[in-house]
Amino acid sequence: MQTSFNRYIENAIIENWERIALSDFNGVSYSYKDIARKIAKLHILLEASGIKKGDKVAICGRNSSHWAVSFFATLTYGAVAVPILHEFKADNVHHIVNHSDAKVLFVGDVVWENLNDQQMPDLNAIILINDFSVLKTDKKELITAREHLNEFFGKKYPSRFTKEDVKYHEDSLDELALINYTSGSTGFSKGVMLSYRSIWSNLKFCNENLDFLQAGDGTVSMLPMAHMYGLAIELMNPFAKGCHIHFLTRVPSPKVIMDAFAEIKPKMIVAVPLIIEKIIKTKVFPLLEKPIMRLMMMVPFLDTQLLSKIKNKLTETFGGNLQELIIGGAALNKEVEDFLRKIEFPFTVGYGMTECGPLISYAPWTETRLTSCGKVVQRMKAKIESADPQNIVGELWVKGDNVMLGYYKNDEATHQVLKKDGWMNTGDLALLDKDNYIYLKGRSKSMILGPSGQNIYPEEIEGKLNNMPYVNESVVIDKDGKLVALIYPDFDNAEKEGITKDKIEDQMEENRIVINKELPAYSQISQIKIFYEEFEKTPKRSIKRYLYQNT
Repeated sequence: MQTSFNRYIENAIIENWERIALSDFNGVSYSYKDIARKIAKLHILLEASGIKKGDKVAICGRNSSHWAVSFFATLTYGAVAVPILHEFKADNVHHIVNHSDAKVLFVGDVVWENLNDQQMPDLNAIILINDFSVLKTDKKELITAREHLNEFFGKKYPSRFTKEDVKYHEDSLDELALINYTSGSTGFSKGVMLSYRSIWSNLKFCNENLDFLQAGDGTVSMLPMAHMYGLAIELMNPFAKGCHIHFLTRVPSPKVIMDAFAEIKPKMIVAVPLIIEKIIKTKVFPLLEKPIMRLMMMVPFLDTQLLSKIKNKLTETFGGNLQELIIGGAALNKEVEDFLRKIEFPFTVGYGMTECGPLISYAPWTETRLTSCGKVVQRMKAKIESADPQNIVGELWVKGDNVMLGYYKNDEATHQVLKKDGWMNTGDLALLDKDNYIYLKGRSKSMILGPSGQNIYPEEIEGKLNNMPYVNESVVIDKDGKLVALIYPDFDNAEKEGITKDKIEDQMEENRIVINKELPAYSQISQIKIFYEEFEKTPKRSIKRYLYQNT
């Protein structure tokens, strides 16, 4: 059995030597052979930077082919990758570079404009991702190596650079592979240490279970690769299969995404609920509310024909070749999930976390179960701290190959969640059925205790709120024993329908009255507070709930 992550990367390059590997959408493309040459050249630069096996290399920039090359070059050299979200503020980037003990920083031009190298004094080198030029170093060897890189490359491979020269670092399963910093939706940033065992296990699972993806297939990378969800499913997985990965390289606006889908026609799309919910709630639901449509939906045969047309139109929106839409990162709105199931759209909801690199559960769309986020993946176990795990909600614990080594330089935080026997507390509340399907009910840290000891899951109330007219997103908090709903309205749609900003408050109050009729007395909303900017989010687009607890 293949038990090496770097062997997967070696084999992918060798077996797909002439195939296109990576493209910047509407920009440059590189074959697997090109990627191998670039990796070899970066190895020369890393060596000239004084990097030894096990040293940390930070990568901070927008998704791009060169970002991917920097990442693969780091791991195949034997260094530890530290991906940093390019949207983090400059002081956060400085802190992560310093905290991780990074010796080299690969940085994108947009990020670099805001950084201060004086704030990162322990770096041996700062290298620009865009063209791998050296921005700053005190290593003369590196300056020389960069200025004469092709010459150095020619000396290292005097005959010709061939497949036989693709030999990478021999990784061991328990060796540290990467440190991923996540700000998390319920706390501050911690450096998650993932071993080669974790990233190998995640890749092996994708390789065997997402088998509809074949060598040469085109994929679209939309999620930030600095987050494990995008890194594992949208980069490592298709690369290891010999696919052609397209990076959007810019803010993934709806137009950019749709243009990419139309051109690339991907078999697999990986997304967060927000994107899918937006498409369904703004494009489909308003259509179904029209009187003629409502009438058609009540007539047998006509209703199935109408739903079939909507499914075909939706499939077309995603490029027309979709075999599976994988949704993860947060819970999918129940009304949207019900609708997608009704039209038999090929979607599935998975579950994971950075600490598991990221996979915990998944099921192919043909085996999904309503409101479940899939079945516990291979090489992982799950248990619920509850007298009756199938019916009584409890904390979800996981154990297995995917689980992290711990938090970097933070033993206290590690011991809080990771036990000596290998079981890790996810911090999520869930049910687990007899077939190992997980049903998430919320985060234990966000659960609110009702006036008579009732468990209130704010996510469930938010799910209902988000379906109300002109609600974009919401957060429900406990304020002096009463529930307050913080709402960021859908101002654009409200304005189109003649509801001005000064009248939106009336509409939200109306929503509050309507929704309270559906809620038990102990979980009714006492007040609405309107926000005029969308809520701050983590890399996986979960709302940073902790920022709003005292609002």
